[in-house]
Amino acid sequence: MTLQAAGITASEETVYRLLVAAGWASAQEIADSSGLSLTDTHSVLGGLTAKGMVSQSDGVPLHYRPTPPDVALVPRLQRSTDALNLARAEATGLLEAYRETMRRQDIGQLIEVITGAEALRQHLRQIQAGARDEMLWFCKAQYVAMPSGSNRAEYEALARGVHYRVLYEKAFFDDEGAIDNVAEGVRAGEIARAVPHLPLRLAIADRAIAICPLVPGGPQGNPEVPTAALVRDSNLLAALIALFERYWEDGVPLIVDDSGSVSGTDGSGATDPLSATDRRLLSLLVAGVADKAIATQMGLSRRTVQRHIQRMMELAGATTRMQLAWQAARQGWL
Repeated sequence: MTLQAAGITASEETVYRLLVAAGWASAQEIADSSGLSLTDTHSVLGGLTAKGMVSQSDGVPLHYRPTPPDVALVPRLQRSTDALNLARAEATGLLEAYRETMRRQDIGQLIEVITGAEALRQHLRQIQAGARDEMLWFCKAQYVAMPSGSNRAEYEALARGVHYRVLYEKAFFDDEGAIDNVAEGVRAGEIARAVPHLPLRLAIADRAIAICPLVPGGPQGNPEVPTAALVRDSNLLAALIALFERYWEDGVPLIVDDSGSVSGTDGSGATDPLSATDRRLLSLLVAGVADKAIATQMGLSRRTVQRHIQRMMELAGATTRMQLAWQAARQGWL
């Protein structure tokens, strides 16, 4: 039986199904077909009548007809669905309240200490595997747990639509194979920038969980036994996100050309990522000129204009044209 979610008992469902199949029947005929006693059949028919699922016809003996299922069941199922959704929302609220209480009472709910390179690698893979929207990274020189190019979890996440914003410090590109690995990541969809120096290593998934070292790694620390913190929703996590965004604003977009060369790696902004065509197009765009008019003035197709704009948005890490204009002013592109 499958209608219990609509508030229908097993006996009521049996009788209703018989009536749907028969079209109409007397109480005795229903009793004979269902195996119920006549008394129980009358009781069930009374319940179905009260629920609006059957109606009586005139005549002796009385006959019963089923109410069409779309009239009898759909409204009841909708009410059950609404009640279930309300209960689910209440349960979610209770769960959040419980977690908030636990976070305040147990620091272990906020910060988990990770010790050892293998454990750190495993946690970094796990948060990427669980990411749904966005990954934020600080990449410093001299790896601690993941050598450059070994983070295949990034490519799997990019393939399912997770956005990666990765900030590299200048010294990172001195590591063997680093430039080729960064070029591969950018081609796969990673948005990359560089700065002269980063204060720490950092990975943040969906702005909900972060991993960062508790002690320095690389040459100044102990690379064999790294100790890191897994940080969940808290003021500390908010501070780490704000730190990332502050450095990201100062980052220089990394440009990968057709040969695989990467420009902008010094993080100083000396490299000009825009061509003369880009700059003229950008000045017209910021002035409010429509794509079609830009194409006419520059002798380009409208699709080419849009392709240039999309590339500049990617370079600027912008998701809207308004953000592109703001970043262009900030980067001195205008």
